[in-house]
Amino acid sequence: MKKESLYLKIAKVMEEQIATETLKLGDKLPSIRTVQKIYNVSINTAKQAYLELESKSLIEPRAKSGYFVSKASMRKFPLPSIGKFKASAQEQQPEDLISKVFNTFNDKTISHFSLGVPDKSMLPIAKLNKGVINVVRRLNDDWASYEPVQGSVNLRRSIAKWSLVLEGKITEDDIVTTSGAMNAIFNCLMAVTKPGDTVAIESPVYFGIVQIIKSLGLKAIEIPTHPITGVDLEAIKKVLPQLNACCFISNFSNPLGCLMPDEHKIELVRMLTEYDIPLIEDDLYGNLFFGPSRPKPCKAFDEAGIVLWCGSVSKTLAPGYRVGWVAPGKYKEKIIRQKLLQTISTPSLYQEVIADFLEHGRYDHHLRTLRSKLYTSCLKFQRAIEEYFPYNTKISQPQGGFMLWLELDKKVDTAELFDIAIKQKISFAPGRMFTQYNQYNNCMRLNYGLEWNNEVEADLKRLGRLIKAVY
Repeated sequence: MKKESLYLKIAKVMEEQIATETLKLGDKLPSIRTVQKIYNVSINTAKQAYLELESKSLIEPRAKSGYFVSKASMRKFPLPSIGKFKASAQEQQPEDLISKVFNTFNDKTISHFSLGVPDKSMLPIAKLNKGVINVVRRLNDDWASYEPVQGSVNLRRSIAKWSLVLEGKITEDDIVTTSGAMNAIFNCLMAVTKPGDTVAIESPVYFGIVQIIKSLGLKAIEIPTHPITGVDLEAIKKVLPQLNACCFISNFSNPLGCLMPDEHKIELVRMLTEYDIPLIEDDLYGNLFFGPSRPKPCKAFDEAGIVLWCGSVSKTLAPGYRVGWVAPGKYKEKIIRQKLLQTISTPSLYQEVIADFLEHGRYDHHLRTLRSKLYTSCLKFQRAIEEYFPYNTKISQPQGGFMLWLELDKKVDTAELFDIAIKQKISFAPGRMFTQYNQYNNCMRLNYGLEWNNEVEADLKRLGRLIKAVY
């Protein structure tokens, strides 16, 4: 038997044991070394078998304890389908639908499963409020002055300290602050592309990315994206000669929540380096992992400076502060020029507040608490959907972040369903928002970054009834 199929054979045996409940939920699996001895294979082959099971969310690693049968292995619903590759198709922009969904955000009587931020109750707002007072006192009137164009030194230093996954590859001098992650991505696209250029993006993709690309006169190629492992590298290879840039979320993409394995990240960076194609990497959700450790971004494997690593605290601390950054590699001077042209500098006060929180506010403790709440909420949302939604629903298995992607029966048009649901005070993001083409019409994104309670469960139950009623 070929070596490359040995690990699949081992994984299949264990998958069958999980399916038949020979290995039950929470059971500890044999160590990798034990698997090596049982099957008389190499350590790498045993590791590959476990990685295969982990990619299917059947098992999960626990720090210093080994591998265990995952809760996700008990799921009833399958994963959503992978989008089809559309190198040339007629574009149909969903601006009106996006505006319709956004226009509901300020209505506090609506259950907002459509929002792209965690519930306020999950954020350290009281500590941040104290931080504002402390910073104003400390800086006197200096907070009202312009910051250097590269951004607050204190914030850039704190970001560099927190970038442990980059293993010391960036310093404060490598970072430029921005007004949130979207502003970082906009600056990056302005710096590395010109009108008419082509940018590769995920599919489905966060709608804001498509809107930026189109506003700059760029073309987008949507790359099929697996709900567990992310963008299809083979599809990227096919279009490499056409590309001028890529823009991906490698860690817990929005809306799928997928995580690109390290070996895929390494190969992606290698391919793009060979063609000198810049990669704009949105690592907005990287700290919201459910596994044992924070995944590395593609930037960690970048030796040539082609990765522009973007981040923000919008999903972990304060969406309204609009504090973000980019480590732009060899494009640093271009980014600084873009920022100088657009905003001159970033507002001082909130940069200093975030720098103070990162340094003194027990950010690590807050993140642990937030991740625990999000993971619990994710499981409860999935169980409720399995109980209340139609039997043929497909649901994503996010490994971090706070988004669920659902694929419903093809008879369901979620844009039309939205109009029905909003009258019942329930909001979600229709799938058509997440593409430039006429697809994902039977899909939706739900935000599970909410405190689970009876009201949330009741609203999911009502949404399930509405879906069942339309076909």
